[in-house]
Amino acid sequence: MLRLCSLGSGSGGNGLVVEASDGLARSRVLIDNGFNLRQLSRRLERAGLAIDSLDAVFVTHEHSDHAAGVERLSRRHGVPVYCSAGTAAACDFDARSVAWVHVEAAVAIEIGALRVEPFAVPHDASEPLQYTFSDGARRAALLTDAGECSDEILAALSGLHALILECNHDVALLRDGAYPPFLKARITGSLGHLSNDQAADILARSEHSRLEWVAAAHLSAVNNRPGLARIALAAALGCAADEIAVADQFAGLPWREA
Repeated sequence: MLRLCSLGSGSGGNGLVVEASDGLARSRVLIDNGFNLRQLSRRLERAGLAIDSLDAVFVTHEHSDHAAGVERLSRRHGVPVYCSAGTAAACDFDARSVAWVHVEAAVAIEIGALRVEPFAVPHDASEPLQYTFSDGARRAALLTDAGECSDEILAALSGLHALILECNHDVALLRDGAYPPFLKARITGSLGHLSNDQAADILARSEHSRLEWVAAAHLSAVNNRPGLARIALAAALGCAADEIAVADQFAGLPWREA
């Protein structure tokens, strides 16, 4: 069985728990930790978990909303850190004596019953990665913090059963909003964040015949609305808007099987 639970998704902090079990073993990893230990513990408790139940933390990239709590988690609880060499360097893990395991795009890592496959994404970070997950029978993926589509992204997202997909902003809300021009340019650039329309386009272009559920994630509290994200993704799949889930900043997303 493969299941996922978002602890929170947005600029205020990100964390996703992925769990696989095969009847004999259970493996549980955290993807990113943008929370302090107290916040993380409370959010894990909401999901029925404790910090010591985590087998590893995978880091997508060094930005604080994804990595601010990783060092303390590793030091205090001995949770192994998996990330790219670029992310480790940007987080200064070696100088801070944080033990980390080297992760490369397209090189799968197996942790017990869980298979994690990293893939490269365009984002303004040092060697950012996103991940797909499998228990051998089912596949799910996380894609946030990407500026545009790529062949690597389409290949990674094809044939999934579940997907958590960035819908950072609505183009019109961002364009007409109060953000300064330089920040608007960063968000909409090729190394920025996916809009609702870009996310829908990726969804439509990927092979999604087996896809059973999609959750919109990393929504801007200022430049997006859950309803707009749902409408965009639903149009790409030809389903009703209320069939699209949303992983928000505070409630995250409850456990869902892939």
